[in-house]
Amino acid sequence: MTDARWDTHPDQFWLRGEQPEQLVRFDEATGVWNVYGHDEAITVLADPKTFSSAHVLDLYPQAADQPLSEGNLLDMDPPDHRKLRNLVSRGFSAKVVADLEPRIASLTHELLDAVEGDRLELVNDLAYPLPVIVIAELLGLPASDRELFRDWVDVLFAQTNQFSLNDSDEQRAAEQAALTAGVTPMLDYLREHVLDRRSRPREDLISGLVAAEVDGVGLSDAEVVNFSTILLVAGHVTTTMLLGNTTLCLDAHPGQRERLRADRSAIPTAIEESLRFLTPFASTARATTTDVVLGGQHVPADQLVMVWLAAANRDPRRFADPLSFDVTRDPNPHLGFGRGIHFCVGAPLARLEGRIAVDIMLDRFPDLRLDPEHAPVFMPSPNMTGVREMWMRTA
Repeated sequence: MTDARWDTHPDQFWLRGEQPEQLVRFDEATGVWNVYGHDEAITVLADPKTFSSAHVLDLYPQAADQPLSEGNLLDMDPPDHRKLRNLVSRGFSAKVVADLEPRIASLTHELLDAVEGDRLELVNDLAYPLPVIVIAELLGLPASDRELFRDWVDVLFAQTNQFSLNDSDEQRAAEQAALTAGVTPMLDYLREHVLDRRSRPREDLISGLVAAEVDGVGLSDAEVVNFSTILLVAGHVTTTMLLGNTTLCLDAHPGQRERLRADRSAIPTAIEESLRFLTPFASTARATTTDVVLGGQHVPADQLVMVWLAAANRDPRRFADPLSFDVTRDPNPHLGFGRGIHFCVGAPLARLEGRIAVDIMLDRFPDLRLDPEHAPVFMPSPNMTGVREMWMRTA
């Protein structure tokens, strides 16, 4: 089903059901190779030796100068990536995530209890505060500071243009200055918590990172700060978009919503379909380390490759009737959480939060629907698909 509400950016043609003539093609305007096919995306994400995350910084050196670069797990290749990811993964073990279920349910009810009248703004009332409170508590940060976190994240994802290697030096310098100015308060805030844990460790993720060692060497303050930043940001942004997108899809497909209401066991597959149909992080970047043939195209070494996960998730070669939102779709090999070594470490937590929140909303709001007087407002970045404001009527 094609719907105008999905067309969040004019260049995201896959949301309208259009397919490119070439699934791998070079864009002269940006100097970037774009990958749209599912099989081709898998090839890139599964081969960090040929398609490097770290090498992206060599092609776009301004990125390496940004304050978030040191110890940034997203910009690492093996073996460094594996060693550091193992540290983070301990905080998201199956037991840790499962033990959070009562807290997530309690928070969901608490947040919805605070809604007054017969309208709610889904993002502000639930989709943002729920995951940010959970990740803040895991890290050991005051959940009451969540509006600060929101302001900082808005700065990180304020870019409204496609990434381009052809930007002028002036453009790059201006973007870098704006990013640095915007995120510096967040890094200073987290550094204070890191320094506090060095003298007064607690039972939280930041304390665990402070105490951790890689090959017998502890992490620097900057590395712990950047680790914490990634966990804070990635630990809630995906879930915020996931909750909004799932609610949007169910509103557009009331029959499927009623199917979930009658059979709650289908909620996990509905969450997976939402991740496929409206993929929160629409793209991810890699850089070639050698010449390679991809999708029938010769891609030279030292080229930036942008993998469009959202397009791959609508590839008709892999998904039957890809423009249909189907809560029973199985199997569903979507790339909503990525694939390979950079698969989202917080995916189990996001899935749990999504399942619990959708289940509770189905119970509490049998007549939940979009407010016809207020159209959803989407995230401005072309690399993200998610609502930033969505008013709903509850009766």
